[in-house]
Amino acid sequence: MKKIWSLTLRGQTTSFDTPVVMGILNATPDSFYNQGQDSQTDELLSTAESMVTEGATILDIGGMSTRPGADEIDPQTEWSRIKPIINLLKKNFPQTILSVDTYNADVAENAIEAGVDIINDISGGTFDARILSVAAKHRTPFICMHTLNKPRVMQQNPVYTHVVNELIDYFKERINTLTQAGIQDIVLDPGFGFGKNVSHNYQLLKNLSQFKSLNCPILVGLSRKSMIYKPLQITPKEALNGTTALHMHALEQGADILRVHDVREAMQCIQLHQLLHASH
Repeated sequence: MKKIWSLTLRGQTTSFDTPVVMGILNATPDSFYNQGQDSQTDELLSTAESMVTEGATILDIGGMSTRPGADEIDPQTEWSRIKPIINLLKKNFPQTILSVDTYNADVAENAIEAGVDIINDISGGTFDARILSVAAKHRTPFICMHTLNKPRVMQQNPVYTHVVNELIDYFKERINTLTQAGIQDIVLDPGFGFGKNVSHNYQLLKNLSQFKSLNCPILVGLSRKSMIYKPLQITPKEALNGTTALHMHALEQGADILRVHDVREAMQCIQLHQLLHASH
């Protein structure tokens, strides 16, 4: 039997009976993967068009880099980077679900008012707690990620006693806090590469199915990350094959959303995974 999960987007409940792909749109000058090559508005629109054509259900727009070591920018700069992109996407792809990758409440509020459907917060509402009331007020689904600290320092010797148990405890506390704030739709993201070393990342991926006990959809962001390219001693640009291999494992473990740079390959992975489980 197919597992159904749903999100309530602007008052309408949308149900999904397969995992979906979220395409990454970085309106930042220092994206770790594309080095900001796609950050010009027309190029971002072209990237978005390709992603939608290739099957992306959600487009995730970010105006501040969250790669390891990245510095914070002010909310005004962050908003000025993503505002024109959101407007163009709403005009050109009105059926596509949009999420905003921010932990700033003011940026989130502006983005929702401009037509964004989902808040994707790397801090799970811990960097700017006001974002919870923004999500609750607009009844916006909230992607709650785990990170140890701000991106600038998150990779400085991350330590856990038992990384899987600690993240499950973190999510239990967050789900409680978010629910009490009035947020109804919560998606969980373990935050691969955010305050975790390579070993932590693989422990989390190996045990991803344990997070299903929390009864929320699971998002995984593995695409071209250092947990792939460092052990293989390659560059992020060469890490697509490794990304696909780990995507298949994440799907086996119950991942519902794959957040990716390469939509076509992720869609193929989902399609083959569906075939595998449809075969008797």
